Amino acid sequence: MLAGFLLIFYSCAAGAEEDPLNNGRAIVEKALDYWRGVSSISRFSMTIHRPDFQRKVIIKGWTKGRKNGLFFVEKPAKDAGNGSLKKGRQMWSYNPKINRVIKLPPSMMSQSWMGSDFSNDDLAKSDSMLDDYSHTVREKKIVDGLAVYSIESLALEDAPVVWGKQDLVIREDGILLRQSFYDEDMVMVKEMTAGEIEPLGGRLFPKIWTMRRVDEKDHYTRLEYIELSFDDDLDDRLFTLASLKNRRH
Repeated sequence: MLAGFLLIFYSCAAGAEEDPLNNGRAIVEKALDYWRGVSSISRFSMTIHRPDFQRKVIIKGWTKGRKNGLFFVEKPAKDAGNGSLKKGRQMWSYNPKINRVIKLPPSMMSQSWMGSDFSNDDLAKSDSMLDDYSHTVREKKIVDGLAVYSIESLALEDAPVVWGKQDLVIREDGILLRQSFYDEDMVMVKEMTAGEIEPLGGRLFPKIWTMRRVDEKDHYTRLEYIELSFDDDLDDRLFTLASLKNRRH
């Protein structure tokens, strides 16, 4: 399933070299690893809110490393069994009503995931964020005694990514607080914010994530964790097409 980052200005080069947080990529990497852990198992609600309706689904998800993610809808009953598998840059969806697995082409990665404001590309954080963007620390603030960094992540030339730029705000302990998404013209399209940071899965973690499109009023998707654990021993066979089609978890 998943930043904005950092301003660090130091008066001398020696001071900058001594502080690892001057490395924007390292801060982003820490946040991604904190988000996912070595592995994770989660159950969360996803509320899709529109001016004229609201829909809520319950989803269970597994992640391993920076590349693998598997997600299934549990409720409501009419959607139960719909699944998504992501392995690196590749993604598949499964519809139990037609018993069919569909591989999503790159052109569909920017499309909505299950009708939400999250895209297929947002579904699972991956090392694409590290490898396809340059990361520059733009600001450092102290908030409640903790350093908070603002980072500008610009897509590398010819990188196969959806967003031209992402702005990340990351706390020094690795917690992502905000992530803003910009198109190729550097116009902000949507923004994700974290809320209710509390102990979850043995670490501090935002219980709620809200994704809003900037051009549509009263239009958002909210994820709220019900259960979350990290660093479980997950078999690689869990993240396969057979597992997506024949759920036994």
